[in-house]
Amino acid sequence: MQIFMASIIGLILGLGLIVSGMADPSKVLNFLDLAGDWDPSLAFVMGGAIIVGLFAFRFASRLQNSLLGDVMRLPTATKLDRRLIVGSLLFGIGWGLAGYCPGPALVSLTTGNPKSIIFVIAMLAGMVIFEVWERLPVSSRKQPS
Repeated sequence: MQIFMASIIGLILGLGLIVSGMADPSKVLNFLDLAGDWDPSLAFVMGGAIIVGLFAFRFASRLQNSLLGDVMRLPTATKLDRRLIVGSLLFGIGWGLAGYCPGPALVSLTTGNPKSIIFVIAMLAGMVIFEVWERLPVSSRKQPS
């Protein structure tokens, strides 16, 4: 049942990304181009997502288990640290250069667009590099002075 529901939710998310234009990198890049041909429509998409998320997280925070019975595991971190800031910067740079973030890039794979294929391969490579880096002992991660 959980795989079925995850598939339905993923399908709804993918359709929402397509309908909203988030899966179109040119639309995203126009949204990010404040000095050029700026397209503010994605601000409304993001605002709508934030409003829905606000109510969803408030509702979910009151539950011990999800509606399908799994234990609720909501984020607990409240501190801004170096990892979060660096990760956010890398995410933003990648989004600004490519016009994709992970969800829309996966949706765009269905079109066979070579740019989305390259982006997803680079994204997966970055995930592998991160995992390898995280598994290194802390002493071997330090940069020489």
